[in-house]
Amino acid sequence: MEWRNWSRAESAHPVRIETPRDPEAVQRAVRAAAQQGLTIKAVGAGHSFTGIAVADGVQLLLDRLSGVIAVDESSARVTFAAGTRLWQLPRLLAPYGLALENMGDIDRQTIAGATSTGTHGTGGSFAGLAAQLVGVTLVTGDGELLRVSDTENAELLPAVRLGLGALGILVDVTVQCVPAFSLRAVERPEPLPEVLDSYLDRSAREDHFEFYWFPHTETALTKTNTRLPGDAVRHPLNPVGRWFDDEVTANGVYRALCAAATVTPGMIPTVNRLAQKLTGNRDFTDASPKVFVTNRTVRFREMEYALPRTAVPDALRELRSLIDRRGWRVSFPVEVRAAAPDDNWLSTAYGRSTGYIAVHRYYRETRPDQLEYFTEAEKIMIAAGGRPHWGKLHTRDAAFFAEAYPRFSDFVAVRDRLDPQGLFRNAYLDRVLG
Repeated sequence: MEWRNWSRAESAHPVRIETPRDPEAVQRAVRAAAQQGLTIKAVGAGHSFTGIAVADGVQLLLDRLSGVIAVDESSARVTFAAGTRLWQLPRLLAPYGLALENMGDIDRQTIAGATSTGTHGTGGSFAGLAAQLVGVTLVTGDGELLRVSDTENAELLPAVRLGLGALGILVDVTVQCVPAFSLRAVERPEPLPEVLDSYLDRSAREDHFEFYWFPHTETALTKTNTRLPGDAVRHPLNPVGRWFDDEVTANGVYRALCAAATVTPGMIPTVNRLAQKLTGNRDFTDASPKVFVTNRTVRFREMEYALPRTAVPDALRELRSLIDRRGWRVSFPVEVRAAAPDDNWLSTAYGRSTGYIAVHRYYRETRPDQLEYFTEAEKIMIAAGGRPHWGKLHTRDAAFFAEAYPRFSDFVAVRDRLDPQGLFRNAYLDRVLG
């Protein structure tokens, strides 16, 4: 069987596919793979744009490892099976009055896949999803179960919370949750120069601030989310209006326009100007997951770099100048977010206040001149001190990461200890870890 990731950029033909129903079945699968000389990897929802989840040997689908395993209501800590999808979490946490502290804008991933690749949302005072983990259980390369938490094997926690799938097969994760809360979302178009000038202040001052810029326009679409108590009065979007904005316009119409633009690239500036007029300019209050998450069905390919936050405005100005100089026609918006520092060894926000710049292309734009956008954008990000998102397109290798991450050699040493036979390797991990 052929496996393909969501963006259709990566594929694999595993020797076999297994769907374990419990941790013991994962242990048996790992031991069997070792005996047969095969590599073995778990694949989540396939939302990574890189080959991080490609399995040429044994592919594990963890869909049957799903749901809540344990809840400690006194500490607001909840243990989930590794295959639980992020979109399931609000329903699972609701009976306990809990929520994730922060979320990204896509919730199709498994919780294990999202944490292992460094998935993050936005908020200058809030770290990524992996930083919310206080414990994990994984199957190591010898087929043994290893529990890592703030009280067991605690020295390994900064490595296994964001382990790239290189340290073992996660079978459960324990999340430090918070009391359920609401968000007031204010979405509005603003002049791009003013947004860039105010980015550092707003990303530090607001709870959650981000913006999108459609190339070939002068406008940024800003989104500011303010945290409110869970019992705050809510003013949600009208269901019909939300469906029209998010499904008909942002997905259906935009998909058709992107497809047409692959045939007629000259229409892209007009399309972008239309898109920025049709989106944004909303003010509503709702439960946090309903504000954080947006349904996205238009396929694309993405590169995202984490920069020192102070470098973000100038890097985006340089990117804008590059697009103009090269005469490229870029249909997808550039996304800009922020995150707090954390101490996970391979976190893109390790040790520094971070801003993110993400560039995208429609997934059918595959000509060399179109993909050159990623190549040249990456040069700007690297010059600004950037670190690439592990699950998104980049060309960096182990030599680069050894310089970019102070604890890189410590992570590799843990990898060698937990997976001495290289059972969890693949071509991507060989490139980025050596």
